[in-house]
Amino acid sequence: MIDLHNARILICNDDGIDAPGIKLLESLARQFSDDVWVVAPSIEQSGAGHSLTLRRPLRIHQRDERHFAVDGTPTDCILLALQVIMRETPPDVVFSGINRGGNLGEDVTYSGTVAAAMESALLNVPAIAFSQYFSQKMISWDIARAHLTNVVTLLVKAEWPRNVLINVNFPEKEREGGAKIRITRQGQRKIGDHVAERQDPHGEPYYWIGAIRSELPEDENADLHVIEKGDISVTPIGLDFTDNVTLEKLTKAFQ
Repeated sequence: MIDLHNARILICNDDGIDAPGIKLLESLARQFSDDVWVVAPSIEQSGAGHSLTLRRPLRIHQRDERHFAVDGTPTDCILLALQVIMRETPPDVVFSGINRGGNLGEDVTYSGTVAAAMESALLNVPAIAFSQYFSQKMISWDIARAHLTNVVTLLVKAEWPRNVLINVNFPEKEREGGAKIRITRQGQRKIGDHVAERQDPHGEPYYWIGAIRSELPEDENADLHVIEKGDISVTPIGLDFTDNVTLEKLTKAFQ
């Protein structure tokens, strides 16, 4: 079990090192430990997924003793943190976020916030991704601020395998009586057509990929459903994407 009060905590995100969510996460992490490090993208990298920068050099900009901005993706940040910046003093746990917006359902495949946690887990460091869902123009961080430390405390006590990352989403509004922590599965949803075509001043077309809208899944234990009901979603995500049922079926078919 991670000893949070003596832990070295690494914080990353995909909204950028100056985003309000990462500043809140750092302040909450300091309630556990004084040994908190931040290595995050210089600018917003939302939607970067689990991408690596391979065709240009990366630069690390040190802001102070424990704050570093990287001109790359969240995955780049974790790699540089573990293999360069903190090589002699590796972290005990990685916190990623708090993302501005939910990472639910298929979002986890696009999310740089989840990808940072995934890269950490691949490198054998326990990791939790945090996201604050919102649907209005203005986001409130109050629910994440109120519940995050309790969620972390309970997760650490329960423990989880090193080849699993934890994806935590906070609802926009709490249910009547207060948000409950629910252990959920990754939901699935119908993705609509949200590509908007426009024309530039020269008459040439360009395209905006808009926000993804979703329909609630029938499964009441799905992350999307739980967030909509005003509870906190905690989803364990495995690094092995193999579908074992299909694996067995195909193995028999090709014998």
